[in-house]
Amino acid sequence: MAIKAINPVNGKIFATYDEMTPSVVSGIIRDVHEAFLKWRHTSFEERAAMMREAARILRGKAGEYARLMAQEMGKPVRDGVAEVEKCASGCDFFAENAARFLAREPIATEARNSFVTFNPLGVVLAVMPWNFPFWQVLRFAAPGLMAGNAAVLKHASNVPGCALAIEDVFRRAGFPKDLFRTLMIGSSQVSSVIEHPLVRAVTLTGSGPAGRAVAGKAGQMLKKTVLELGGSDPYLVLEDADLEMAAMVSTKGRLINAGQSCIAAKRFIVAEKVRRPFE
Repeated sequence: MAIKAINPVNGKIFATYDEMTPSVVSGIIRDVHEAFLKWRHTSFEERAAMMREAARILRGKAGEYARLMAQEMGKPVRDGVAEVEKCASGCDFFAENAARFLAREPIATEARNSFVTFNPLGVVLAVMPWNFPFWQVLRFAAPGLMAGNAAVLKHASNVPGCALAIEDVFRRAGFPKDLFRTLMIGSSQVSSVIEHPLVRAVTLTGSGPAGRAVAGKAGQMLKKTVLELGGSDPYLVLEDADLEMAAMVSTKGRLINAGQSCIAAKRFIVAEKVRRPFE
């Protein structure tokens, strides 16, 4: 089945990608694993130099990437530029701090020398959403690669160009060509990817049903899982609130990122009176 990029403004298809077959996907995973076997022995300094270069590339092409996001999923260009800058800042942050975050931690035991050590897992599958098509991927990939892991990305099917662009960023930055790869597949193949013996963990940002499916399969295969599931709490406006400011903030929160943000409120409740605890 073809994966189509559709401009949400006019509904027109502007790019089409062939879905990878299971045998091609398996081959890519093997290639990524081979890249990991070498990458895990690199120093934090080597990784950081490439990650800083990725940040430089992101900033240099922010306008291009923002227009791609706008074309694929409708994000305002201004917001896309800001998202790319956030990605670049994330790359710089983990380049600067990964070695400190993952340093061995000495612990007191009856033994002569005891410590906690942090070692890379291997190939990690990321199943990512379309609402922040660069940031959701980079906030996983930057710390993951700095920790010595490798990655395969199953991005949302409506942002295939963004997925390939992110892969290109890492390649241009000097990372091994197979360390981060995009899997151009639909949701029906995710289960078999999780089952692959060389995939050691999976992370997903998405809906509750998608999270249950991924967590269920990962649990069945005894693989580590990190989930961020969508949600949006009620927006409470208390009787002593500044209503003009509350209206402005709540409207902005609901419309941020063209309305596609899980941090915004879905309902607005004006309370006549609320008894506050501890008064």
